[in-house]
Amino acid sequence: MIKINEEFISVTSEKAKNSPRRRMNFNFHKEDAATLQRMLNAMEPDTYIQPHKHENPDKTEAFFVLRGKLLVVEFDNTGQIAAHMILDAEKGNFGAEIAPRTWHTVISLEPGSVAYEVKDGPYDVTLDKFFAPWAPIEGKDDESRKLGIAFNAKILKALELD
Repeated sequence: MIKINEEFISVTSEKAKNSPRRRMNFNFHKEDAATLQRMLNAMEPDTYIQPHKHENPDKTEAFFVLRGKLLVVEFDNTGQIAAHMILDAEKGNFGAEIAPRTWHTVISLEPGSVAYEVKDGPYDVTLDKFFAPWAPIEGKDDESRKLGIAFNAKILKALELD
């Protein structure tokens, strides 16, 4: 049994804080070929997840907040915000499910935020995600991070969450 408790979440969250990407996954599935991908996804407010979608093969993805606050955003094909939800267990907003072929991202609104993420498998890095051409590229250098953080800030401003 893997116990998902405060200690386990805190260890994963601490790894995210110390990661250059400012996020960290802990995969529960044992192999990429697993038909159900399950993971903790710890993320800090200064991380950037490039909007993407899962298609060909189509995959459903769901996020459940375990700690903190997370903003889940869906976009139309032009990059306009189509829907959003703040995941916040204290307010009774526990999770969101993203349909296949839907552009989306997740933005951490509080330090130490952690989601339980579930996605159809198997995982193949070349087919898993299709990145939005209208969003900054997610990179490892400082300039890419700054562009991603600025993109997130525009979303927060548009939703009046800044």
